[in-house]
Amino acid sequence: MDIPGLSTTLSQTGLVQKTSIAVLDKTMDLNEDLGDGLLRMIDAAAMENSVNPAVGGNFDVRV
Repeated sequence: MDIPGLSTTLSQTGLVQKTSIAVLDKTMDLNEDLGDGLLRMIDAAAMENSVNPAVGGNFDVRV
């Protein structure tokens, strides 16, 4: 049984797991920030619609 090799493999596996968890945590934080930004954009669009309800409702097309 190769104890030093097993120890090295377990250590590398632990490092890979910690790195993967850190990357996933950053990704989740980024997605949360993007979601908050999207909600702010939706709120801003709703506010614009309440101020100018006729704007953007119709458009002219010439063929």
